Amino acid sequence: MPTPEAPEERLKKFKYRGKDASALRQQRIAVILELRKAKKDEQSLKRRNITNGPLNSPSEQHAKENSFTLPEIINGVNASDPDLCLQATHAARKMLSRERNPPLKLIVDSGLIPRLVEFLKLSFHPCLQFEAAWVLTNIASGTSQQTRAVVEGGAIPPLVELLSSPNMTVCEQAVWALGNVAGDGSEFRDLVIASDAIPYLLALISSTTPIPFLRNITWTLSNLCRNKDPYPSRQAVTQILPALFYLLQHQDSEILSDTCWALSYLTDGCNERIGQVVDTGVLPRLVELLNSSELNILTPSLRTVGNIVTGTDHQTQEAIDAGMLNVLPRLLTHSKPSIQKEATWALSNVAAGPYQHIQLLFSYNIFPLLVELLKTGEFRVKKEAVWTLANIATGGTMEQLIHFVHSGVLEPLVNLLTVPDNKLIIIILDIFTYIFLAAEKLSEKEKVYLLLEEVNGVDSIEALQFHENQMIAQRASKIVGKYFCEEEEKGILDPALDHKGLNHGGYSPFSNSIRTLSIKLFKNLS
Repeated sequence: MPTPEAPEERLKKFKYRGKDASALRQQRIAVILELRKAKKDEQSLKRRNITNGPLNSPSEQHAKENSFTLPEIINGVNASDPDLCLQATHAARKMLSRERNPPLKLIVDSGLIPRLVEFLKLSFHPCLQFEAAWVLTNIASGTSQQTRAVVEGGAIPPLVELLSSPNMTVCEQAVWALGNVAGDGSEFRDLVIASDAIPYLLALISSTTPIPFLRNITWTLSNLCRNKDPYPSRQAVTQILPALFYLLQHQDSEILSDTCWALSYLTDGCNERIGQVVDTGVLPRLVELLNSSELNILTPSLRTVGNIVTGTDHQTQEAIDAGMLNVLPRLLTHSKPSIQKEATWALSNVAAGPYQHIQLLFSYNIFPLLVELLKTGEFRVKKEAVWTLANIATGGTMEQLIHFVHSGVLEPLVNLLTVPDNKLIIIILDIFTYIFLAAEKLSEKEKVYLLLEEVNGVDSIEALQFHENQMIAQRASKIVGKYFCEEEEKGILDPALDHKGLNHGGYSPFSNSIRTLSIKLFKNLS
């Protein structure tokens, strides 16, 4: 699992939302959460061509079947005889197409890359072009250093030229090689884009393109959308989006999966970038794909919809209008905890919207499902459910807060007060604070107190006054002092605060870092 980011970096990934203009202007300190990027769920950044697969080598009949040693390969590639060059290059790609431990470093260190790049330019010899492109594809599937050797060897421009080759197998191998280069990171991605690869790639997409070839094109386009340090240029995204809209209508599982991943990368950003994607009209189809039984489609489509609802309230409304709330309740009970987590995260961002959005969670009867997740879900799913409740607590009406109290959330929240996660405990205590504030204004404080007492919540919160974490002790003591004690006892100094040496004067439960619950969490996957 990736390590947590620094607080200042994590802060950039939060969306802020308040009930009024002043709240929107207020600078809030974000709660640091673990990174939630499930790279294991994503398609591979690079792919080594280890078999003929969809490609049938046009050079097989011309290449000798006897094996070459590495010195013979080096001599053959550097020879002047085209037939010997072909045989040696074919032997090199066979050597690099092993499933385990291909000698990529040996080929790079042998200095053959510039010569292989020269072969890419031999339009009169497509067999040699194909073999050279295959070797470079496999080298670029290796480490960043090995990919850099391909780039610095000058491979990108001739590979882009091969995208217009009349030989389909040569063209497809060039697509594959460029996909590996772009998948290495934003630096090489932008070099591929700067070489004007996108128009050539888009020209290859049609209703007559063979599906295996279209899969490779889609995967390469997804790598051109990947990475955000920096993001791909707005111009590049504008070029690619119509093709992604087209590919999203396809029925092939791999094409749909890579298209959805591409859209997830493009929506993993500011509201403007989310708007670019939403404006193409992809939301209805994305929501439709949330019904997919194939995890490789469901995961990225759900991630994309989740990213979109981290945007503006209008963008969230567009996702709601497309029907996301018809599907998400079912995903909360999905057999895969990773899907439960993603669905709950998406709901937490809906709950971070205006009270009208929160009301929809009641209308779609989502609260019983959230309560069940709080009780029986994996811990990572429970955390997302807590965030959903936290956003409701800070953005909902008083009536909505009392409503969710009566939906059974108190007991599972109290049970989570003993987990070894201080940040989560603080969030839960702040939820209780908001609940009591609403109950007090609605003259429901005594009822809420009794409900909390029935589930051992009063004792649990009182015990937290002596917690080793000062923020937890301080919040618990504030709740006890204000809502649990008799009126005449409220002025008594709490021993826990004396013991901790904290300053009681003028303390507000909203003055510290957890007074940040009115946020939209931005793409955080684990």
